Amino acid sequence: MISIGEWLYGLFGSEGGPALVLCIFLIFLFDALFFPVLPELFYVSAFFYDPSLPFGLCLLAAAIAAETFGLVALYLIVGKIRVPRRIDAAINKYIKFLILGDERLLLLNRIAPMIPFSGAFVRIVGWDIKKSAFYVLVGCVLKYGAVLLMSDFFHSYYSGGDAQTFTLIFIFAVIAVSFALSVITKKKRGMDQKS
Repeated sequence: MISIGEWLYGLFGSEGGPALVLCIFLIFLFDALFFPVLPELFYVSAFFYDPSLPFGLCLLAAAIAAETFGLVALYLIVGKIRVPRRIDAAINKYIKFLILGDERLLLLNRIAPMIPFSGAFVRIVGWDIKKSAFYVLVGCVLKYGAVLLMSDFFHSYYSGGDAQTFTLIFIFAVIAVSFALSVITKKKRGMDQKS
């Protein structure tokens, strides 16, 4: 069975690190613009191509750039089209359901994903795009920086195969905890709304 890392190397590895950085940018951009593709898995797999701090920082910069660009691009696209009233009303109703009702929610969204298509969401609810981009940037630095540090830790203390295994277990744990927090938060807020 082929691993994500082997698949990435097969596509981009022969071109070296810059091609992998571009690949990570495109994966994170796709994630920000269209639908979730678990970019963390690709991110750590690319890191193991060259588990050095400079390369890891290049991957982190690519992830941040893609997430921020995706947010702003979707924000601008939605600004040019007419959003149906039904969608607008549903999103504005949804915002009242969430823990935070402003741009800070985008920071929390890195830990407990609750906002899909965040650029469109920001436009529809009328949040400030500069503040929104700032919170996305900070959230990416915190989340993907932590993933990078843990990947580096596992690589430093374990052999190649074990390091990748432990890192993937860590990533799946982060994804599972994020999903659980999102579900729990939504349910709790839903109960609070009823009471």
